[in-house]
Amino acid sequence: MTPKEVIEFAKANNVEMVDFKFVDFVGQWQHFGTPMAEFTEATFEEGSGFDGSSIRGWQAINNSDMLAVPDPATAIIDPFCKIPTLSVVCDIKDPISGEPYGRDPRYVAKKAEAYLKSTGIGDTAYIGPEAEFFVFDKVSFDQNAQSGYYFVDSEEGVWNTGDESLGHKPRHKEGYFPVPPVDSMEDLRTEIVLEMQKAGIYIEKQHHEVATAGQAEIDMRFDSLLKMADKLMLYKYITKNVVKRNGKTATFMPKPVFGDNGSGMHTHQSIWKEGQPLFAGDEYAGVSQTCLFYIGGILKHAKAIAALTNPTTNSYKRLIPGFEAPVNLAYSSRNRSASIRIPMYSSSPKAKRIEVRFPDPTCNPYFAFSAMLMAGLDGIENKIDPGDAMDKNLYELEAKEAVNLKMMPASLDEALDALEADYAFLLKGDVFTEDIVQNWIAYKRENEVDAIRVRPHPHEFMLYYDI
Repeated sequence: MTPKEVIEFAKANNVEMVDFKFVDFVGQWQHFGTPMAEFTEATFEEGSGFDGSSIRGWQAINNSDMLAVPDPATAIIDPFCKIPTLSVVCDIKDPISGEPYGRDPRYVAKKAEAYLKSTGIGDTAYIGPEAEFFVFDKVSFDQNAQSGYYFVDSEEGVWNTGDESLGHKPRHKEGYFPVPPVDSMEDLRTEIVLEMQKAGIYIEKQHHEVATAGQAEIDMRFDSLLKMADKLMLYKYITKNVVKRNGKTATFMPKPVFGDNGSGMHTHQSIWKEGQPLFAGDEYAGVSQTCLFYIGGILKHAKAIAALTNPTTNSYKRLIPGFEAPVNLAYSSRNRSASIRIPMYSSSPKAKRIEVRFPDPTCNPYFAFSAMLMAGLDGIENKIDPGDAMDKNLYELEAKEAVNLKMMPASLDEALDALEADYAFLLKGDVFTEDIVQNWIAYKRENEVDAIRVRPHPHEFMLYYDI
């Protein structure tokens, strides 16, 4: 919609409030609201002011004024407000210079798309994330000087079979795809899908995932990089709010349950030019040489981009052998034990793509999608050979076979070290900046890595209390 059409749309829907949403440095939506009377066509040029120093990883207190400028293409009616409310996603600008704010994740995604076009390689990067999540009935957690704990529960959890339940609980690693009553979340997932469709998200399928305790996946149809990043933010917003209004709670944490599969975000991607797919060809698994070079770039820089695609300490509790997690840096067709898979569902050139399997849904999608694209483009530009495909179960390799196989980082700290040592490819075209990379590393180390490192873990009492 144009700004004029957005105003007409709002009036036609009796909108009384306008909600300005924008994504912070870490990757969560923030928002503020204004009455409809304050919202005019001029707002799409002038924006609305807010305090940038209160947003994580952003401005200093002495340089705090910023503008949120709504993108008319993102306007929808917010489905969770009692008062009719228009929701718009915003770009962030400096009020003095009028320039886009360098640390705005949405700006990074726009620059990534522009850089792709500038290379002449292609004009559109299509992204299709498969974000998984858990639905719990209860959650509680706390951390203080003398205690630390978490507790999650689900009526569907296999641990509740001895609690005078009626049975029908998916066992660990057996949640894919039993029908109800074992799958107790069918109606809830469908309700989420219907809200997503109302908001303009094209949904392909929904299903229970492998883990017990309500693990789920809802698949969106692919879209261009910026649009898909916007849609993923909306996806998470809708999921959490629909689940909450049903008296439950949803989390996108990669590993909230011990001893079962975690939640990943397998990310399908391809490059097109002038309406033609560039990843189809006559090489291995029906891909092009361009696609193989793209894979080579992803594999070369995987340890570094993990700091953006798997950006939490909890991410690396998922990336361990034995739980279908893609810890091996290899590629293959149809092989879900490799970190990059070439799907073989269709022989159509338009369907030819790669699936990067290691990301998880705690990522900032604007940064994560852009980082993967930049790594892939570096592979194409420098003709990086991905090596031979690995068409075997990588989880069951003999030790002598696995010795030369590179692995994903084992911790966020290790991933941040890798990013610090390898980020020149992200700076091309000023897509990422030195400021963003260094601020990301510093923020994650100070607020997450160090925060976990200095606190006792409950299991340490099991291990060491009596020593």
